[in-house]
Amino acid sequence: MEPDYWWTDSQGKRRPGYKKKGGAAIAAVALGAAVAGGAGLTTGGGTAGGTATSAHGKPAGKDAARKGQRDQAWTRLGLRQLKQVARAELTCGAHSYGQVRQFFRKHPCRKLDRLLLAIGDAHGNTVVVSIAWVRMPSAGTAADLKEPADTDGTGNVEPLAAGALGLAGVEFTGQYYGSRRSGSLVVIAEAAPGGGHPDPATMDDAAEVAAEFPPP
Repeated sequence: MEPDYWWTDSQGKRRPGYKKKGGAAIAAVALGAAVAGGAGLTTGGGTAGGTATSAHGKPAGKDAARKGQRDQAWTRLGLRQLKQVARAELTCGAHSYGQVRQFFRKHPCRKLDRLLLAIGDAHGNTVVVSIAWVRMPSAGTAADLKEPADTDGTGNVEPLAAGALGLAGVEFTGQYYGSRRSGSLVVIAEAAPGGGHPDPATMDDAAEVAAEFPPP
């Protein structure tokens, strides 16, 4: 059985997760963050009152993201970047799961760039954002990829392991999700709690803003 999502346990190992038909996770995983020395990531703090800021800042954040102004994009949402890790691949099948992996076996991608970010708010909460830029051979195959990638329970591109950011217990369930297609390029972004109690609306907007970033 193919997993619906992946999460990182307290030992930094990648674990598969499965959803019920209604989309709820079968098992809840503690979302505490293990802080790497000097990383500056905190687990304390209450839920940020980010809904109002996010509602007004998302359009400006998307505009900054399209221009590649990453710091400005997060600032518009009341966030700041704490840490990141990036990786480039020439194949996609080995870095995906479910029906999306099956799709890549028949329609190989040309390039895969993945980025994992830790961003924080003024209340000490941490959000982890995953971005995947998938370059397909044509606009047609890109459109064909986006359909299963955007559908619940069909798999997707695997995010980089949160252990690389010094975080554990992070799971990407697809609840906070954004994507877009531009010609032969498909961008897939997800957000998840990384520590504390980040505002759900802020995480949702963070994923949508992240999907607007141009490829590296």
